[in-house]
Amino acid sequence: MKSLFQKALLSITCLLLISLTHATLAQEFSRAVQPYVTIEDNLVALTHAKLIDGTGAAVKTDQTLIYEDGIITAIGPSASTPVPSGAKEIDCSGKTIIPGLVMLHEHIFYPKPYDGIFSVAQMTFTFPRLYLAGGVTTIRTAGSIEPQTDLNIKQSIIDGKMLGPKMDVTGPFIERPGTPVPEVAAIKSSDEAEAMVNYWSDRGVNSFKVYQNVTKEDLERVVKTAHARGKKVTGHICSVTYQEAAEIGIDNIEHGFFQSSDFVDDKVENFCPAFKRGQSLRNLPEDSPKMKALIDYLIKSNVAITSTLPVFEPYTGREIVLGNGLDAMSPEIRESLVNSHTRMQGRDEASQAHFKKQMAWEKKFYEAGGHLLAGTDPTGAGRTVAGYANQRVIELFIEAGFSLTDAIKISSLDGARFLESADKIGSLEVGKQADIVLIDGDLEADISNIRKMELVFKDGIGFNSPAIFESMKGKVGMH
Repeated sequence: MKSLFQKALLSITCLLLISLTHATLAQEFSRAVQPYVTIEDNLVALTHAKLIDGTGAAVKTDQTLIYEDGIITAIGPSASTPVPSGAKEIDCSGKTIIPGLVMLHEHIFYPKPYDGIFSVAQMTFTFPRLYLAGGVTTIRTAGSIEPQTDLNIKQSIIDGKMLGPKMDVTGPFIERPGTPVPEVAAIKSSDEAEAMVNYWSDRGVNSFKVYQNVTKEDLERVVKTAHARGKKVTGHICSVTYQEAAEIGIDNIEHGFFQSSDFVDDKVENFCPAFKRGQSLRNLPEDSPKMKALIDYLIKSNVAITSTLPVFEPYTGREIVLGNGLDAMSPEIRESLVNSHTRMQGRDEASQAHFKKQMAWEKKFYEAGGHLLAGTDPTGAGRTVAGYANQRVIELFIEAGFSLTDAIKISSLDGARFLESADKIGSLEVGKQADIVLIDGDLEADISNIRKMELVFKDGIGFNSPAIFESMKGKVGMH
């Protein structure tokens, strides 16, 4: 018979083998993912890089960043930061590294109108890949049309079966009748709104989004129920004003100030005055004391605002698909986008002026101490596409007058803070996960270099950004 010692040794050996097997499996990727994996080494040193750490600190030159087992272990001047023996060294001379982007208004669907009806279709395979290629290592979906699909995608990415970012999934849109989109269900009571929050919370959804026609009572019930379960609530609102939503306790409002109905003089409670809202904002001076008062109240109420500048970008003199993504579109959609863009040239002077004013309001909110987040909202006229538009966000923040370091901070650490994940992601700091974007160029010299992403590291795994973009050409709108 075996001695007790032998039995104990055998048990320990078995446990170690099981543990090692699990660790090995966790590092494996499917055949759909593996071709795009460039760096899998456990110990990696990025040397001689220009570094923007995402905290808002000044840009640093000739820096070395070292990570081991997916965690950043050292950052410092290359001259005084030795590369460990056995490390995979990547010379980043002439290149820039920034944190993986954390984007708070993203979707896994794309608009596909038909016969005059606005409709959307799930982009299960293209959009997660394109987000990662565009330097986005974490997204919040900010409204789902297929929440269970989004949850399944999230798990498949974790399991290494699909390419994509880390996902914070938002539940289905919570809306009353009035939005003519076939994929958006309409609730009939506040009880139904509460039931939706509980149902999807039980299934792993982490936040909820109310839409344009909800009542104040709906929002109160959603906020109370979500907060009781440790979830957050955001809104693309109109029937409820920004100030009313802040009074109720909403955590976040989408689309900058583009959707604010606060300045409609004869606003009817619980009714969305869509036309008058737009008119009131166009007539509101940039330096309006009323806007300043609203901004101050939102900051006092700790309400975050998500900027989604790409989805509102004017047409004249600008790209058809923002971020140079036209080649990503399927042929039929590409033709439609080209035709509509051509028709709009020189016809959107009012939109251009309003766009600049909205940029200024977002900047005022941020400079006054507001919690500004970044997103793209790949819906609208179809010009906003995952990945490409996320790079465009950074360029638009610079156009709006933000500093480069603030533009990166808003698009990374500030998003992580809202998701309560800033201890792990959002900036390049020792102890955080190695979510890093390597850019083949100098962002200080030319912000358009943001489009030259070379490698996107997620938890220390380096993915080939150009190869992912190339593989998705002609597929958006189909998959």
